[in-house]
Amino acid sequence: MTTGEALADLDRPTDEPLSSLAGDSALIDVDVAHDPLAGTRDLLNGCFLRSTAISQASAGYPCTRKDTRTQNRSPSAPGLRASLTPARYRGVMSDTAAPTPPVTERRWRDDLHLAHMIADQVDRLTQARFDARDFTVETKPDLTPVTEADREAERAIREHLGRARGRDSVLGEEMPTTGRSPRQWVIDPIDGTKNFVRGVPVWATLIALVEDGQVVVGLVSAPAMTRRWWAVKGGGAWTGRSLSSARRLSVSRVSHLADASLSYSSLSGWATAKRLRGMLGLMQACWRTRAYGDFWSYMLLAEGAVDLAAEPELELYDMAALVPIVTEAGGTFTSLSWQAGPFGGNAVASNTLLHGAVMEHLGTETD
Repeated sequence: MTTGEALADLDRPTDEPLSSLAGDSALIDVDVAHDPLAGTRDLLNGCFLRSTAISQASAGYPCTRKDTRTQNRSPSAPGLRASLTPARYRGVMSDTAAPTPPVTERRWRDDLHLAHMIADQVDRLTQARFDARDFTVETKPDLTPVTEADREAERAIREHLGRARGRDSVLGEEMPTTGRSPRQWVIDPIDGTKNFVRGVPVWATLIALVEDGQVVVGLVSAPAMTRRWWAVKGGGAWTGRSLSSARRLSVSRVSHLADASLSYSSLSGWATAKRLRGMLGLMQACWRTRAYGDFWSYMLLAEGAVDLAAEPELELYDMAALVPIVTEAGGTFTSLSWQAGPFGGNAVASNTLLHGAVMEHLGTETD
């Protein structure tokens, strides 16, 4: 398949924690499938986040290692304009609430409200454990770390989903999959556990809903960063203080690798994937490279702050919530083999304009 054919084949929210002011946690116990007023109640109650700084762009957490090949380089003037013009290329502040979806998508809207309320409660739990540093760290069979906070957070999410969406399946990182419904919630209680255990505030709870093989809802909540992002299929990608006061996200319009900013997690996995040479070539071709890592790379992409993100080995729960946020912002999310969505075991995400160029470097084994 040529690059053109592959592209043509792709479907084209202060310092206080992010917590709900709705006040009625019982709302999450309602199964909207049997309560036609649930969506209306959610809209009236809202899912308000206390932070007033949430809509401001975060400075990020750049890698301290300097890239000697690119540190003195600058993008061309057109590339700089494309990456730094917020009103035109990186979304604009919404004067009104996010647009109301069509009738067929209102159930997903209710699911998004539920995800927000669950995230509000889980954020309080995980932020308290992160601040207290009162957890022990274990090593799982795959040699990755896990803490009591991971398990407590996933247990809390599953309990809420069990009450509110008891007929749905749930797939998570720390516990066995439950149910066989075509509607499956995919959750990562703490994405960025290595950061969490070392006191680095770049970690988040990821909540997604997959329906009939498509990710239709995605939410990423990073309480230590006072940031939250979300998307519903067909409803755009958003970040902000609440569902009714948010900024719509848009990827950049950078169209040349020489002007592009690339984010990744580490280099070791690329050697295992036999694509290290291709990754190094891509890094050299780009204007700027930084290892923001994990969910943060993809949220920066959706905001238009970076143009590319890639990881050679990921699980479904690592990616599912990210996909609709990236794609609804105008980006493209595939595997290294051009499979759209989070099902290919790895990720290449771009502002769409650069996807073909990235795949020229990463799409085949080079080692």
